[in-house]
Amino acid sequence: MTHLRRSALFVVLGACSGVLAGLASFVFLEGLDRVTELRVDHEWIVWLLPAAGLLVGFTYHLIGGRAVGGTALAVSEAHAYTRGAPARMAPLVLGGTLFGHLFGASVGREGTAVQMSAALTDAGARALRLDHDQRATLARAALAGGFGSVFGVPFAGVVFALEVARRRTFRALLAAAPAAFVGEWVVTSLGQSHTARPRITMPFDASTIARLVVAGVAFGATARLFALAVPALKSFMARTVVWPPARPAIGGVATVLLMALVGRDYLGLSLPLLDGAFSGAELAWWDPTLKLVFTCLALGTGFVGGEVTPLFVIGATLGSVLASPLQLSAAALGAVGLAAVFGAAAHVPIACAVMAVELFGSGIVVPAVLGCVVARAVARGDSIYQHPVMPDAALAPAVRADHVSDPRST
Repeated sequence: MTHLRRSALFVVLGACSGVLAGLASFVFLEGLDRVTELRVDHEWIVWLLPAAGLLVGFTYHLIGGRAVGGTALAVSEAHAYTRGAPARMAPLVLGGTLFGHLFGASVGREGTAVQMSAALTDAGARALRLDHDQRATLARAALAGGFGSVFGVPFAGVVFALEVARRRTFRALLAAAPAAFVGEWVVTSLGQSHTARPRITMPFDASTIARLVVAGVAFGATARLFALAVPALKSFMARTVVWPPARPAIGGVATVLLMALVGRDYLGLSLPLLDGAFSGAELAWWDPTLKLVFTCLALGTGFVGGEVTPLFVIGATLGSVLASPLQLSAAALGAVGLAAVFGAAAHVPIACAVMAVELFGSGIVVPAVLGCVVARAVARGDSIYQHPVMPDAALAPAVRADHVSDPRST
């Protein structure tokens, strides 16, 4: 096959991956809107979160297999392809995330979109009997399609896939670009509109640089705290709670008890807090703190979903709170915080600077780059997408099933 034909093939395959990613993201976003409305309209349903956690945990314990690796597994396969994301990952994470959101778990949406995109893309690649190298390239394209389509940021989706997977080849770019743009086009063509964010401009001078560095340190420290807290809680729960399905149930109990003390603002995506950060609403220092606590409780005890939207909320509200003492625009520093906290936690500062420009306009580019770079330098340590560890002994039945079966059937 000539170089030109092979390149064209990767473009076509990337576009096909984008179609799958876009369809999956559309179904997920539509479902997310419905379950969120249902939870808001029926406030009592939140008290069933422990039971929901038990059901999600038991389902993953019974049939999860390699899918328990979650987004980290999808990223790991994109970085060093072995067997691909298991097909079961798509329905499991879709149902588990929607179920968690229905009852108020503080989880995000990018993890769900990326996992579904990775699972569906690899299933399609297996069906077409593509070779190992082609499937490896599509594993990276799937990250771009999932991220770009669920947030409506195709440029950032491409950079995210190349940055997080650390396999920056030309053919990966050839597949990732159409995956991200086609995925986003599918979502919008089907009628799902992404929230429009305000166009933001921040005046930039020497004093602004110093204040942005201070804010960047705070954003990086917050990202580091989050990246340490979630695996620490997972490790603690694994040591102290022998039966895995009980872990999210316990997390659900802790969440509803905390909700009874501080209110419902920190359940689910908490998008009203995000909107408030950009509209000039008065936010308190405990808003980013409590959102971090609720999210760590959910993800650290075994609820499934993503980290990105909670980190967006944490970063934006923290930026809004810091704006007054730093004498900066609350909306502008909120925009920088939204990008910087996630960028530092996931080790994707370039993708997040690009995302900030896509969401808020070119007027934020220099502050976003500075904030993301400083936050990433401060955060250091492991990414939230570290390669997954195989499940503990309690998950052995499902894991053995994966190992003895034909890889194409997982």
